[in-house]
Amino acid sequence: MMFNLLAGAVLAAVSGMSQPAFAWPEKPITMIIPFSAGGGTDATGRMLAALMEKELGTPVNVVNRPGGNGLVGHSAIAAAAPDGYTIGVATTESMSYKPTGLSQFRPTTDFSAIAVYNTDPTSVVVPADAKYKSLAELLEAIKSGEQVRVSTGGAFGGSYQIAFGLLLKDRGVDPMKPTYVSSQGSAPGLQEMVAGGVDVTLTTLAEAASLIQAGKVRPLAVIGDKRNPGYPDVPSTAEAVGATELKFSSWRGVMAPAGLPQEVADRLRAVVKQGAVSREFKEFMGNRGFGVAWIEGEDLKSFLVTSEKEMATGLKEIGLAK
Repeated sequence: MMFNLLAGAVLAAVSGMSQPAFAWPEKPITMIIPFSAGGGTDATGRMLAALMEKELGTPVNVVNRPGGNGLVGHSAIAAAAPDGYTIGVATTESMSYKPTGLSQFRPTTDFSAIAVYNTDPTSVVVPADAKYKSLAELLEAIKSGEQVRVSTGGAFGGSYQIAFGLLLKDRGVDPMKPTYVSSQGSAPGLQEMVAGGVDVTLTTLAEAASLIQAGKVRPLAVIGDKRNPGYPDVPSTAEAVGATELKFSSWRGVMAPAGLPQEVADRLRAVVKQGAVSREFKEFMGNRGFGVAWIEGEDLKSFLVTSEKEMATGLKEIGLAK
């Protein structure tokens, strides 16, 4: 009898040891996109969600929560329960809220950072029939005092506007001289330009791809020192106007609320990585001109701290933060 009891206890202990310490996921996951449908954050997030769903065998439901330069969506990610069932795609814009006084939100403390999967420089895009045939012509028009309406491709003070403002400053032009028009994201900004509401849209080549291919818009330059391999005919600003010191880029990454259990974070990261490094995802990104990256762990911590500093410095340099 005693032997049977001991054997049962040992068997129970061994069985318990063989069971996983947690079971995730046990229900559908929500992925929050802080911007409108149709833009780059939405497109890349939906593709990742589909690949994650395939790997997990669990629905990953995408929910768009635009507003306030992404503050509404980013805040919703941070405010969710840290259980792995609400995640989101965060962007560079999340670094702007504290230095501009919009919110005390900080991605470096309010998120459990999973990974960054995309980095892209800003591009300057005009209507196909615009009178500006080069970036130099556009900058000269702004410098001379001509009224040029520029869609920020997001809210006022976003990463695209910072990149453009730094370009103007580098070329001796007041960064606030254009008339800036905010939007709920690149897709609405581009559509407004096609409709004649603005003269220029700040975006990425990937987000403007369909309109470029349709012959409705024309990119003047990529803000940075390198061309986009997917658009070899579009010059960098280093080539176009000699602005060689500009390296401000935007990024996208998967984030969860702060306090996410380590085992859930590790499993989530592994699933996201499997999707992000897959041939299917790389082809999706490459065919549309999106940059592919993979930053995790200690490298990610350093990356986010640096991004936060660059955002604060950029906002100060163009006069949007103290």
